[in-house]
Amino acid sequence: METSSLTIKGQIVVPYKIRRKLGLKKGSKVGFIEKDNKIILQPLDKSYYKSLIGIAGTKGKAMKSLMEDKKREREL
Repeated sequence: METSSLTIKGQIVVPYKIRRKLGLKKGSKVGFIEKDNKIILQPLDKSYYKSLIGIAGTKGKAMKSLMEDKKREREL
């Protein structure tokens, strides 16, 4: 287990081994998830966003709507 301390500003340093393993670099985005009195640090990279595709359960309706809008725009 790696450890870190919280600064007076509420900041933490992600230990080097974890940053290297997860590919976190300066400017990387991360999300904090609170679950059962625990904090989960989630890297917000391309694979995370891809995992969300279809989660809303639109079954392609959003894409179909966008395609119809584009078609109408071309006709004008």
